[in-house]
Amino acid sequence: MNFFLHINRKLLILFGIIIIFIFILIIFFKQININGIEFEYTKNPYSDADISEPKFAINNESKKIYISATKGNFLNDEEVLLKDNVKFKSNDFSIETEKVIFNRDRQTAQSKTKSLFKSKNATISSNGFNIYDKGNKIIFYGKSYIILK
Repeated sequence: MNFFLHINRKLLILFGIIIIFIFILIIFFKQININGIEFEYTKNPYSDADISEPKFAINNESKKIYISATKGNFLNDEEVLLKDNVKFKSNDFSIETEKVIFNRDRQTAQSKTKSLFKSKNATISSNGFNIYDKGNKIIFYGKSYIILK
């Protein structure tokens, strides 16, 4: 007599179902593990900038005004758009704003964003400013608030 003829069909079907069930469980848990993986997306903060952490200076006869920002983009050969945490510093004052167009040849700067001017005796909050005449003159735009000490 043949051994394979004595195998119980019900036992063989049950064994097959158990193997298929285990196989499905393995695939299911692998899928859960793949879906559970979180990819960390880090964007390069300077990817949309031509210049990272630009630094410039406005020079005149009596003082230097140092300009720094987080990022900048060239608008043309003369002008640079400075963005994010733009700071103007000299021995006499400082100005903080978010966007400035700086002309390297004329050494002028214009901003139409909220700006904060601080000096030893005054604080000015405005909606923009214009620095011209190599930093000797500053005009503040929009609603401006002045606090004198």
